[in-house]
Amino acid sequence: MPDRSALARLPKVDAVLDAEPLCAARWRRPLARRVVQRALADLRSAVLDGKSVDIPDAAGLAATAAATLESWVQPRPLRVINATGVILHTNLGRAPLSRASIDAMADAARYCDLEVVLGSGKRGSRFAWLRPFLCAVMGAQDVHVVNNNAAALLLACTVLGTPGGVVLSRGQMVEIGDSFRVATMAGAGGVRVVAVGSTNRTHLRDYAQALDGEGPDAEGVAASALLWCHQSNFTQNGYVKEVGLAELSKLAKARGIPLIADLGSGSLGDGLPAIEPTIGEYLEQGVDVVLASGDKLLGGPQAGIIAGTAEYVERCRRFPMARALRPDKTTLAALHATFAAHAREGVPDLPLHEMVARDEAGLRARAEAIRAELGWDASAVVTLQAAIGGGSLPGDTMDSVGLWVPCAKPATTARVLRLGSPPIVGRIEDERLLLDLRTVERDDDPRLIEALAALSDA
Repeated sequence: MPDRSALARLPKVDAVLDAEPLCAARWRRPLARRVVQRALADLRSAVLDGKSVDIPDAAGLAATAAATLESWVQPRPLRVINATGVILHTNLGRAPLSRASIDAMADAARYCDLEVVLGSGKRGSRFAWLRPFLCAVMGAQDVHVVNNNAAALLLACTVLGTPGGVVLSRGQMVEIGDSFRVATMAGAGGVRVVAVGSTNRTHLRDYAQALDGEGPDAEGVAASALLWCHQSNFTQNGYVKEVGLAELSKLAKARGIPLIADLGSGSLGDGLPAIEPTIGEYLEQGVDVVLASGDKLLGGPQAGIIAGTAEYVERCRRFPMARALRPDKTTLAALHATFAAHAREGVPDLPLHEMVARDEAGLRARAEAIRAELGWDASAVVTLQAAIGGGSLPGDTMDSVGLWVPCAKPATTARVLRLGSPPIVGRIEDERLLLDLRTVERDDDPRLIEALAALSDA
């Protein structure tokens, strides 16, 4: 039964707001009021549910509200040490940006020449200086940039798939993180998605029939574009068949319609594993519009790239939806710095490429130094398997080296590290807490040692 007397002991809102912890902090009173009201509502709900609740006085509840407000204004997102061994970890922000990109973002965060031509003083386009550079690096006729690859897919399909819809193989109906599906995103702007083929086998004739309005999903309406989706986060083996891009390109050109290819990974090659196709390779195979992410194998900020034939890219850029999807000035600055790294000879000077290139001997030397500093047993240094991740190169791993943290309760210790300063995120395998050094910056080794030493002292 609810303790009705507890409800009567709940402090009044104004009494809490006037208590020292909130008055001293000088929060805006309407904001503080909402926090206090929410806290009181939670207490009231718990009491009515029959739970045993300690009812605070006005000062106690004010202290709780002040702590909540203080936590809200701490800088977010927090920088973490990624010791998972997954380089493009989606939950940890994917590609870590280069120093050049970070500096470029900081400069652009102030006033900048985003949409003004300094020579004439007239208004310009935020893409004018970026487009020719990106086109040259990727070998594309034209390029447009939006805020992520899902936006690129949405815009391209909405514009180029009208009026008849886009044709997509059932074997390429990929689901990505957070339960988002490519087919759903492609059709989110109202365009039809015409499914063809089966889960494991799709033939050229399936695409051709959809372009003629034939087949159960075509419903008698001829499709307006072909959509190809790279299976970047899974693989199919066995009795499978997919039509190659070159064949699809011939069909598209014969029908006078665009071929859109969602590459996703954004690879430009440049020393990463050769198994992943590149934007340039897709264009060479006759794809009209290639869609790619900026924060995967490209190694830059979150962005969506639409690269390809000038006519089709221009149609996407001029469509009203493009304005709603455009990137901000700091994203463009970071993307420019990222492409500048790709434009120079050799392996790009980007954290992604540096982490992939780390040799096992160097990683082992770091692990041994950390182990020795902590006084841990030699068995704490272990060989691991790291991954590029981020929905790229499924199943592709590389040898790595890390630390096996000696602890009785790995999940509890992992939580302690995550809640530390800085937060350290590892992984648990076979009931062992592991810290993979491939994804830990060398400069962070001292902080890693300090956090691990604190575990021993606790």
